[in-house]
Amino acid sequence: MRIARWYCRQGHCSFSLLPDCLASRFSGSLAQFEQAVALAEQAASLEAAADELRADPVELPGALRWLRRRVRAMTLVFTLLRGLLPEEFAGCEAHVSAFRARLASDCALVRLRAIAQSLLAVLPPPLGFGPRPGASAGQPSVFQHATGPDPPRSSS
Repeated sequence: MRIARWYCRQGHCSFSLLPDCLASRFSGSLAQFEQAVALAEQAASLEAAADELRADPVELPGALRWLRRRVRAMTLVFTLLRGLLPEEFAGCEAHVSAFRARLASDCALVRLRAIAQSLLAVLPPPLGFGPRPGASAGQPSVFQHATGPDPPRSSS
């Protein structure tokens, strides 16, 4: 889906209006995202789920990375919501089926976006609009060496 993007001259930043049905920073809708994770939770293995979900010409390692990213993101969102909204999700496991049952909904993510609307700025994708977990906010990596000239050669 094409999303319109605008530039604010006063704030010197660009912005867009994401429809409620789309996952932020991931391709596809929230329902598709949730369905992939639900299938992964029910499948005998992640390999079987990835093979079933990715019919396009993607080899198994790529499909597994695609699915693992989604499972990790969904587990993080559920865990954060249990901590941020304990009165609503106390005792609820960080699984799609548990949240669907608690919310009495076929698509928990769409309902959660409405429930947690005040937290969307800090919640990570696919539900919220905060940064991806582990994304460096302009900070250099601890594994990146400092830039500059090469050290002098030894005279041996």
